[in-house]
Amino acid sequence: MSDPLVSVLIPCFNAGRFIGETLRSVLAQTHKPLEIIVVDDGSTDNSAEEVSRFPEVKLIRQSNAGVTTARNVAVANCRGDFIQYLDADDLLSPDKISRQVQRLIGNEDCIATAEWGRFYSDPSKTLFVPDDTWADLSPLDWLALSRQDGLGMMYPAMWLFPRRIIDETGPWKPELARAPGEDTEYFTRAVLKARQVLFCAGARTYYRSGIGGASSSKYFRGQVEVHDLCERLVLGVEDSERMRIGFAKSWQYLAHMSYPYDRAVALEALERASALHPIKIKPGGGPAFKVTSAMFGWKFARRLQKWSGRP
Repeated sequence: MSDPLVSVLIPCFNAGRFIGETLRSVLAQTHKPLEIIVVDDGSTDNSAEEVSRFPEVKLIRQSNAGVTTARNVAVANCRGDFIQYLDADDLLSPDKISRQVQRLIGNEDCIATAEWGRFYSDPSKTLFVPDDTWADLSPLDWLALSRQDGLGMMYPAMWLFPRRIIDETGPWKPELARAPGEDTEYFTRAVLKARQVLFCAGARTYYRSGIGGASSSKYFRGQVEVHDLCERLVLGVEDSERMRIGFAKSWQYLAHMSYPYDRAVALEALERASALHPIKIKPGGGPAFKVTSAMFGWKFARRLQKWSGRP
């Protein structure tokens, strides 16, 4: 497999202002050959027109069905030996795919990950902060270290998968199409199918932030579903203190984020955390939030934040 075909699969919904930059980062890849597929998921903006400016890109249009269905359609229509998932607003460094392909050839029972950094408008200002997952690790060690602070990062751009791992992982769950963190559930399944997670130093991915979020009941309820599925997957393989601590922290982060927007979710998340491990974490915030939390409790401080118009 000296020149394996890599399929880059991009779901797109109303990303017309970003998709051109994303596709240019793909076309700049030093690895060839590439197959680039964009599935336009019923966009109502100029996304399809922007994609049509790139003749090298295969555009598939469908009625709006959600991101997981769009990714399943892309997989069904691709031919690659390796699969690169990519969101329509994120970017890749030019040698990202080539560095990962080099490590995966002969290791098709492994998956590759990359450096990642967050940016808001200017990719040149992306900050890359190494963490404990930036190393070759067993799947369970990677999952434990990724969630050791309760958060972790598992977004699409950072991975490269041999096709056999994709086939063994199975499809994206259509029922999670509108659940935030649907990629965390899928990539947890994928990591558990690998022999090893190979870190590729110098392969860089750029995560676009600051383009909007959500705080609705459906949003938070979707996160409960994703948290629950991931917990069942991981603890079904290793029910250990390190895994329970990580998930207990994750549930507490969800409680801190959802309160007071959805108090039922916050209460459920706190109960799930307590059932796993007694460890406690404090919600983050600025100096005023910390003082208010210390005096009146974090829930009161969060209510003040909401009343002041802050998320």
